[in-house]
Amino acid sequence: DVQLQASGGGLVQAGGSLRLSCAASGFTFDDYAIGWFRQAPGTEREGVSCGGSGDRSTYYADSVKGRFTISSDNAKNTVYLQMNSLKPEDTAVYYCAATWAGCGNAYDYWGQGTQVTVSS
Repeated sequence: DVQLQASGGGLVQAGGSLRLSCAASGFTFDDYAIGWFRQAPGTEREGVSCGGSGDRSTYYADSVKGRFTISSDNAKNTVYLQMNSLKPEDTAVYYCAATWAGCGNAYDYWGQGTQVTVSS
């Protein structure tokens, strides 16, 4: 079975850091790019970042550029999202998803979310 397991969320004060992990299984990890998305209550889902073996480029939303970094450990089939200088507006449920066609294209698999809450 295909699984994408997002973890690492939590409660942090503004200015703090968190590292999210997205552990993948059930598909050929090296062939896919992994995207991170987030959704706050009452808002639409927003693309945050994308990268990975399936797409050697990395992409970031303007709102997180310079603060978030996406990386991958292919040996562990895991993609990370390092989030620094967190702001209250970063509060959301964060999801990871996998796309065979590369970043910016339709996503094939989605994981469950992990809650990130940034207090002011």
